[in-house]
Amino acid sequence: MDIDAISRLVPDVGYFNYRKPLPDWRIEETAIDFIDLSYIAGGSAVYHIDREPVTVSAGDLLCIPKGRLRSAYGAPEVFAANLQLFDPSGGEAAMPLPLVSRIGLKPDIIALYRELSGEWLRREPGYLMKTRACFLLILHRYLELTVYNSGTAQADPRIKAAIQFMTDHFAEPLTLSAAAETTGLTPAYFGTLFKQATGMTFRQYLTAIRLNQAENMLRHSGYSVNEAAQECGFSDLFYFSRVYKRVKGVPPSQVKLLYRADGP
Repeated sequence: MDIDAISRLVPDVGYFNYRKPLPDWRIEETAIDFIDLSYIAGGSAVYHIDREPVTVSAGDLLCIPKGRLRSAYGAPEVFAANLQLFDPSGGEAAMPLPLVSRIGLKPDIIALYRELSGEWLRREPGYLMKTRACFLLILHRYLELTVYNSGTAQADPRIKAAIQFMTDHFAEPLTLSAAAETTGLTPAYFGTLFKQATGMTFRQYLTAIRLNQAENMLRHSGYSVNEAAQECGFSDLFYFSRVYKRVKGVPPSQVKLLYRADGP
C-alpha cells in the first residue's frame, strides 16, 4: 500500500483501555473481530497469535489483524485499542503495520494516549470525535516510525520548531542559517540533524513545502503559473517549472487543465 493510500484510511475505535501491570493478567483464547493495536509501555507479556507465541516488552507495538486467534498472559503496562479500519469507499482495510514493531518508549506517544484515555473516560459531548482525533495523531506517529521513516523529526523539538518556521515563512528567501538560528544550533550541525531527522536536506524540504503550496494555488484558485511561483518563493519561473515537473510529474501549466478534467 502506498503512502497516499495509507493517509486516506479511516479508523473507528470501538474500545480503548489503559491496563496497569497486574501479575494475574491474561486474555483467554478467542478469534478477534477487530484489529488489536497495543502499545507496551512497561513490563512484558506473551501473546499467542494463531497459537504461535510472541513475546513483547516495553517499547513494542503489537498489531494483531482482525480474525486471528489471540490469547495472552504476563504483567504488561499497555495502551490497547480495538478498532476497525476502512478505506475511503467504506470497505474494510488492513492495518499497514507488522505484527510487532520495536519503536521504543516515546514520551509524546504516551502523552497522546493519556489524553485519549482522559477523553474516553470522561465521555463529554463530542468525545468520540476527540478520541478519534487523538488516535489519528497516535497512528500517524506509528506510521512515521515504521513506514514513513520520518519519526525523528517530530520527536526532536528543535527540528519540529524549524519545520514550523519553514512552513510559516516558505515564501521568503529562507536560508539554512536562518532556520538554524531559530533552534540555537550551528548551521553545520543543524543541517546534519535535519537530514537525519527528515531524510531530506533543508533545501529539499523547503522546496517540497513550496511546491505543495504552489499546487494548492494552481488547483484551487485563479493564480497564474508565474503568480504561484512568485508567491511560493520562486523568483525564477523556468526553474520553478522544471522542478515542479520533476517532482509532480506534470508541468505546472497543465495543472489547471487536469483539475478541470477531474473536477473539484
